[in-house]
Amino acid sequence: VQLQASGGGLVQAGGSLRLSCTASGRTFSTFSSYTMGWFRQAPGKEREFVAAINWSGGNTKYVDSVKGRFTISRDNAGNTVWLRMNSLKPEDTAVYYCAASGRYSAIQNDYHSWGQGTLVTVSS
Repeated sequence: VQLQASGGGLVQAGGSLRLSCTASGRTFSTFSSYTMGWFRQAPGKEREFVAAINWSGGNTKYVDSVKGRFTISRDNAGNTVWLRMNSLKPEDTAVYYCAASGRYSAIQNDYHSWGQGTLVTVSS
């Protein structure tokens, strides 16, 4: 499955952004079976887990630093997953990647398909 992430940009601290990730290619009957995740990589740092949502949308998990501020959601009919980011902080600045996994996981190695990334910059 091919993933295309979008929605990044420059925002002031305290602001909001919504990232989107749309799947294409041979997605029929497959997107809805995947866990979808968002990861991010800040300058000079390793890529880290941000959020994941299981195939049905009934289960979600977040890294502690974004709990209460970020919300992951999905629309299986539209092959899309979103990451709503509120109360953004300068430390949220990173390239954000969406990814697909056959497991409900926060571990990068469990994800087999990755989008190209979208840059989020939060100014102070």
